[in-house]
Amino acid sequence: MVTASPPLPLATASRPLAVGVGAGGAVGVAPSRRQRGFVVRSVASDREVRGSASASTEEEISSVLTSIGSSAIASNITHHAEFTPLFSPDHSSPLKAYHATAKSVFDALIMNWNATYDYYNEVNVKQAYYLSMEFLQGRALTNAIGNLELTGQYAEALKQLGQNLEDVASQEPDPALGNGGLGRLASCFLDSLATLNYPAWGYGLRYRYGLFKQIITKDGQEEVAENWLEMGNPWEIVRNDVSYPVKFYGKVVEGTDGRKHWIGGENIKAVAHDVPIPGYKTKTTNNLRLWSTTVPSQNFDLGAFNAGDHTKANEAHLNAEKICHVLYPGDESSEGKVLRLKQQYTLCSASLQDIISRFETRAGDSLNWEDFPSKVAVQMNDTHPTLCIPELMRILMDVKGLSWNQAWSITERTVAYTNHTVLPEALEKWSLDIMQKLLPRHVEIIERIDEELMNCIISKYGMADISLLKQKVQEMRILDNVDLPASIAKLFIKPKEKKESPAESEGNLLVKSLDSIAEVEEKIESGEEDIILSKTMEKKAESEDVADSEKEDSEDELDPFVKYDPKLSRVVRMANLSVVGGHSVNGVAEIHSEIVKQDVFNSFYEMWPTKFQNKTNGVTPRRWIRFCNPELSTIISKWIGSDDWILNTDKLAGLKKFADNEDLQSEWRTAKRNNKMKVVSLIRDKTGYVVSPDAMFDVQIKRIHEYKRQLLNILGIVYRYKKMKEMSAEERIKSFVPRVCIFGGKAFATYVQAKRIVKFITDVAATVNYDPDIGDLLKVVFVPDYNVSVAETLIPGSELSQHISTAGMEASGTSNMKFAMNGCILIGTLDGANVEIREEVGEENFFLFGAHAPEITGLRQERAEGKFVPDPRFEEVKEYVRRGIFGASNYDELMGSLEGNEGYGRADYFLVGKDFPSYIECQEKVDEAYRDQKLWTRMSILNTAGSPKFSSDRTIHEYAKDIWDISPVILP
Repeated sequence: MVTASPPLPLATASRPLAVGVGAGGAVGVAPSRRQRGFVVRSVASDREVRGSASASTEEEISSVLTSIGSSAIASNITHHAEFTPLFSPDHSSPLKAYHATAKSVFDALIMNWNATYDYYNEVNVKQAYYLSMEFLQGRALTNAIGNLELTGQYAEALKQLGQNLEDVASQEPDPALGNGGLGRLASCFLDSLATLNYPAWGYGLRYRYGLFKQIITKDGQEEVAENWLEMGNPWEIVRNDVSYPVKFYGKVVEGTDGRKHWIGGENIKAVAHDVPIPGYKTKTTNNLRLWSTTVPSQNFDLGAFNAGDHTKANEAHLNAEKICHVLYPGDESSEGKVLRLKQQYTLCSASLQDIISRFETRAGDSLNWEDFPSKVAVQMNDTHPTLCIPELMRILMDVKGLSWNQAWSITERTVAYTNHTVLPEALEKWSLDIMQKLLPRHVEIIERIDEELMNCIISKYGMADISLLKQKVQEMRILDNVDLPASIAKLFIKPKEKKESPAESEGNLLVKSLDSIAEVEEKIESGEEDIILSKTMEKKAESEDVADSEKEDSEDELDPFVKYDPKLSRVVRMANLSVVGGHSVNGVAEIHSEIVKQDVFNSFYEMWPTKFQNKTNGVTPRRWIRFCNPELSTIISKWIGSDDWILNTDKLAGLKKFADNEDLQSEWRTAKRNNKMKVVSLIRDKTGYVVSPDAMFDVQIKRIHEYKRQLLNILGIVYRYKKMKEMSAEERIKSFVPRVCIFGGKAFATYVQAKRIVKFITDVAATVNYDPDIGDLLKVVFVPDYNVSVAETLIPGSELSQHISTAGMEASGTSNMKFAMNGCILIGTLDGANVEIREEVGEENFFLFGAHAPEITGLRQERAEGKFVPDPRFEEVKEYVRRGIFGASNYDELMGSLEGNEGYGRADYFLVGKDFPSYIECQEKVDEAYRDQKLWTRMSILNTAGSPKFSSDRTIHEYAKDIWDISPVILP
């Protein structure tokens, strides 16, 4: 080992001012400690510059970092290994080497991190803030040194220390801050924002145990808590001085000043943890601020503890800290629902208080709240941060003293909403009763927004067509199954049938009783006058009863439409609130954005068409080609003539002219083979299965959900296996291309059907993989605990990738983009971004099957009417499963979901049976194409060449221009 030397002259953490906007308007300021020399301040923008180092000194140190030699880096790593107190001095391991290396890299980030926000503060730029419940970052080490252009130096430094960069990097646990595409997209956006020099921060929660760590046993998926923080996180700085109060429960009162005050209740503290986000080949280093939750020490009930009631003593701490324990806690119980709502409000409240504090500090003496939307852009990543809307209104009105109209105008111009789903269960609806109890002030604000929305609806559609008006109100209201406000309800009065007055009754009586005056006279003369008088008195008595009834019930009836149905839940529709409260609503793929406009939010689109736009997702080419697939990256740069494509993916199109070049094809296949060997090792290490690199690697890695149709994939594999078993060995080899079918993804812990699918896949694997008749012709693998690091190995080694969701149900997808960038050919439906990928790479380089989105409603109706006739091959494969070929497990519920014409969990809602024939026929075309390796390699090259559009750099430029109105800021 290299002997210890002083560290590089870099920064150490300090404690800056913390300014918090409390629920009642109180502001707390913690004094800053004096610092010596250069410091790392909180990157919160309300901090003054401290330290004796000049800006030029900072620039000099920053420039030194990119040219520093491997020996100096090795010395710095050694320094951290010896003097950063995490491991005992005599402890030596790759894990210790990782932490020391991470701290060394962190040193290199801090200069740019501080310089970025010093400059943003100086020029008071408009800044975007991306709020998301998930950030699926992946490992930071290789990404950071790659963006700093120090990969070679760190590899050499570690080699000098007897370590290997790849082994050291593998010690880093994936941060358990997300689950699927939502979080991965957010992380790609942060990378692009920094790389493109846009002023922006991310805000999220710091989950201690993540979603869960997935373990695969003979019983299927099991869940245990993630342990990613057990050894600490070297990539974060805890800002103990940057904290904000967050309130729950309590009550709302009106003060003598006329303002509403939210008082009492339960108070917690949100504490900031900052993670640097470096851009590629730029000094810009943005920030991801994650919140943890706690309460002050005085909330520990020492009296109860000493009395032996230990649980009660720690109750306040536990209630606060559990908010950030788990991502998406189960919400089947009322406690689970409350916890989820607490999570969402904590994210919104703490982040907005921080944003507002920064705005006020930057504005200084020239503070003008009308400037807020010109300095702040808040993007809500799906509906989870929707409470930003009433929370910003609350702070502006109750704390800052603005009027309703002022606060609403500012809020609407500041906030924007990205929709990520068309699934009804994902368009969040919160119990009004729970929200009323937990966030009483916010419910008041939401109720008024709802009332003003209804006034807008009435203004647009008028009262001429009451049926149409009622339809629009029902579709667009934020509060569902809630009494209409009195001001609106009076418009829906239903007049009662008019009852006759006594005078009218008497007049009618004479007309009805007498044919004519002459006839009456005749009857009187004939002695029948007593009969007539008797009948007349009866009618008069009846008319008097009617008059009395009218006096008792003189009011007209209210239309039942205005009252809530006690049999149904009263809910707050968060997606509707997001649309109403923001200035922009965007989908994430062209087909998805059209569905949003024409179906999901059609009535809103009719009212505010200019609010709606498309922003097709993208992924960062740094992590998803350059760093995870270095061999392919080198080939691309060689044939294009430079590595400019890493920042300008349009240059990838330059590969098209070489698609048939035999030299390129040979190099391309070699890179793919080498990446497949890494997958072979991963599978062996994770599952124990040994697979052949000569087989086609066929991959479906994504969250387990019925609409993503992993069930269609595994049933196709079962069909393939059945046909193989019916053939001789010679026929099998002739008929089928060898395949390794790889699955990965987590089923939500309470999603029973998804967990059945995982169990089924693993049961099929256990049978097929040990069948001597089949051998290497077919293997099935479920890779446990799928995460970003697993994807970084699987995607470069994949040859076929399955994106087979029911058409019209996947918003976009981002893994499809990663696969295409890495030269993997897709099989899929015309759903989400598949549509655009197919257009870009060429129809002939995409394997298409299945029903199209406009057909889906009709096909479901056909099923409900009993008109669907399943393909015999589909019936055959279900019967094969039921024969017990894959073990003793009972799959009646799973197969039953594909049968019947109606009922919950029945009737094949996701159209697996409908698309099955098309799917297996398309798979035959895949086999045919794969046999021609020259054709297949050409298709692979053209997929990479056709992927420029799907860079998150392009997406971020569009958000910045069309939604956020921010510009790049180049550090001097």
